[in-house]
Amino acid sequence: MSGRPTTPEQVIEARDLHVTLDGSRILRGVDLSVTAGEVVALLGANGSGKSTLVRTLVGILPIASGSVTLYGTPLGRTVPWQRVGYVPQRVSATTGVPSTALEVVSSGLLYGRRIRMPRGAWASAMDALDRVGLADRADRAVSELSGGQQQRVLIARALVRDPDLLVLDEPVAGVDQQSQESFAVTLTGLVELGTTILVVLHELGTFAPLISRTVVLQHGRKVHDGGALPPSAAHATPGHDHVHPHESPEEGSPLIHNAGFGS
Repeated sequence: MSGRPTTPEQVIEARDLHVTLDGSRILRGVDLSVTAGEVVALLGANGSGKSTLVRTLVGILPIASGSVTLYGTPLGRTVPWQRVGYVPQRVSATTGVPSTALEVVSSGLLYGRRIRMPRGAWASAMDALDRVGLADRADRAVSELSGGQQQRVLIARALVRDPDLLVLDEPVAGVDQQSQESFAVTLTGLVELGTTILVVLHELGTFAPLISRTVVLQHGRKVHDGGALPPSAAHATPGHDHVHPHESPEEGSPLIHNAGFGS
């Protein structure tokens, strides 16, 4: 993990962010700032735009207007993607080229124009799998794992590069309680090292002790940003987040790899 500055740096900066998908405006003038070392929970009902926001922040979905910078750099090739780990929503492993858990996790070390695994990749991938309790499944095809185990493989793939920024989109959806608690312990260790975390959640649950700030979206707008969650914020009209799983990443975003299963 890279060295931390003595003064917290601006990690994420989104200004007046608008995103339109299939002709529908999904995000409406969202501002979001995250500084180094913060653990920010992004909350809101289904359909509020949470997943759209994080997918836009990591360069997967296009911006209609507004701006996003990561570590002071506008989205694009020059963003230091090696500092960023991204865990998408739970996905299926039934399509794509068959890959083992170890191969999927090691693919997290490929970014930018790197086409070869760095030295020690397999050892790093095994360590990441161990951190999510799947070291004994390293040689298993991902398609043979349970849904919760597949999600833990995605988490390990993000952790393998020891990111300074970890972006998690509902990382424990479909994961059993014991695995959630184990993952919370893993995140606690990362937080103690100074990792910045932005995590989409439906409820704080086991993550509550880690959260330093909550941001609430409703109908594509930010309605709360602070240390305490207003009681009414989590009771917006339910629906479905407008996400496009087959959207291609924008040029310069290497965080998505089709290594055994899509994301």
